[in-house]
Amino acid sequence: MKQNIFKKYDVIVVGAGHAGCEAAAAAANLGSSVLLVTMNMMNIAQMSCNPAMGGIAKGQIVREIDALGGYSGIVSDRSMIQFRMLNKSKGPAMWSPRTQNDRMLFSTIYREILEKTNNLDFWQDMVTGILVEKEQVIGVRTSMGHEIFAQSVILTNGTFLNGIIHIGNKKFGGGRMGETASTGLTASLNELGFESARMKTGTPVRIDGRSVDFGKLEEQKGDEKPGKFSYTDTQPPKKQRSCYLLFTSPEVHDILRSGFDESPMFQGRIKGIGPRYCPSIEDKIDRFADKEKHQLFLEPEGWNTVEYYLNGFSSSLAGHIQYKALTKLPGFENAKIFRPGYAIEYDYFPPLQLKYTLETKLVPNLYFAGQINGTTGYEEAAAQGIMAGINAHLKNNQKEPLILSRSEAYIGVLIDDLITKGVDEPYRMFTSRAEYRILLRQDNADLRLSPIAYRIGLISDERIKKMEEKKNGIEKIKQFLADTSIDLDEMNRLLDQVNSAKLKQKIKLKNILLRPEIGIQNLIRGSNALRNFLEQEELMKEEILEETEILVKYQGYIDKQKDLANKFRRLEDIQLKENFDYHTLKSLSYEAREKLNKIQPKTIGQASRISGVSPSDISVLTVFLGR
Repeated sequence: MKQNIFKKYDVIVVGAGHAGCEAAAAAANLGSSVLLVTMNMMNIAQMSCNPAMGGIAKGQIVREIDALGGYSGIVSDRSMIQFRMLNKSKGPAMWSPRTQNDRMLFSTIYREILEKTNNLDFWQDMVTGILVEKEQVIGVRTSMGHEIFAQSVILTNGTFLNGIIHIGNKKFGGGRMGETASTGLTASLNELGFESARMKTGTPVRIDGRSVDFGKLEEQKGDEKPGKFSYTDTQPPKKQRSCYLLFTSPEVHDILRSGFDESPMFQGRIKGIGPRYCPSIEDKIDRFADKEKHQLFLEPEGWNTVEYYLNGFSSSLAGHIQYKALTKLPGFENAKIFRPGYAIEYDYFPPLQLKYTLETKLVPNLYFAGQINGTTGYEEAAAQGIMAGINAHLKNNQKEPLILSRSEAYIGVLIDDLITKGVDEPYRMFTSRAEYRILLRQDNADLRLSPIAYRIGLISDERIKKMEEKKNGIEKIKQFLADTSIDLDEMNRLLDQVNSAKLKQKIKLKNILLRPEIGIQNLIRGSNALRNFLEQEELMKEEILEETEILVKYQGYIDKQKDLANKFRRLEDIQLKENFDYHTLKSLSYEAREKLNKIQPKTIGQASRISGVSPSDISVLTVFLGR
């Protein structure tokens, strides 16, 4: 009789990339018994592409993951070698934190944290199929022949499903350079009726920093006062490493073009769709042929390594073409490389096949998260992972699912976009995708999401207490600013220093802060009353002061977006019938009937965001529902 060495788990997570790690941690921290299955234990939470976290809109996602009790922000802070707040010249809705990270340290720290997580086991193996009984998932089958059983299974396979690596005319199987592809699972899912397709991503050449003339590059230092991602007590770095800016040239472009006849992309050997917003260098020079130069960033891979990542130089051209073009870049005349760039083609499953919880519509208790859903980026993957882990646990315990709306979180925007609009190219988050981005700022992710995480049991009493103290402190300062009049002489001295119009009569401190040239730090320097109040109440923390300033200065805009969100929420609250045959509603357009039948939206709000469903179709639905 075949012996099974495994107990039955509550949740099995397949894949230990950013999605898998967050999924496993969330379910385990909520109390589920979890098995994390990965093909290589040495590569847990590997930064497969650039060694960085966050960036425009992505930084907001990392802060949201942290506010929900995830680990991405903590690991990023503990492994960061540089911090920058992007878009500071714009309004606070656009501010986006970004860290440069030590690639190896990031993976090491994440593994250490996971190994200290209760209820979490590990197994190194390849999952080749899922086990289904009575049309419901019951476990997984592995390449070693094991059948491991669980209530729920979360697939987070990244770029490994039938992965093929392309470098010029060469191609070979792999999920990352030096690692085998995952085979069998796509076929297993296709047999169950799932639709799959192919996508492509790529990565650039890795460079030996000892061979670079940095004097010819433009140095980019981190912020003078570095911030951090996590709302826990992680510390900003005491020192930072620099990145470097440089540009391509017409000569570089000509060399790259000479390799097009061997290019797997231009010769049609790559069938998968690549990322629009992170194209390869050959794609850039082809699509933007009128541009004489493209921006590149040379980024260090860690504290104690000479390896560098050339951001913006992703390529699948032949290795000798990549190298020849590289040596024509300023400072790279004598460059040595560790490995060429390459493209990777892999299977994904169009996310219209998912519910809001990331559970598949076809097979109950089976969840997809990360690049398997057609997304790109560590942050988007991690966000899906934490939501899948939370919802698998909640469903197993007969609790209401956690679904974040578009007005609550970028994570809500991400998931709604995926399951409502689908993807026809690798999906990347941008601030422009969020219609309520003034509400979804990076500074207030804890105020938005930590109460939700606390309610389901994912963050501690200590963390919610800290968040409440921040919230109460902000309200105290706002009230003081609204109630307290200025000292005229004192304030006029300050206004004179910043070239702002002087006052002729007393007004409230709040009204001074509304002036664009006045920040809260100016106000503290110009008002003894405010400074004394803040010191007495112990409210001099930078995050409390920054949040207060934003809320005072942008209150009108924030209130308008809240009103819009509340109006739209009425549509979100109108439920549609499950598994309804929309072909019976002949007043709907044919395209609307087709799309609604395929997607089966949960609410009128979701239906209104489906491409091809018009406002008149929404009117038909509301009349049908008696609204």
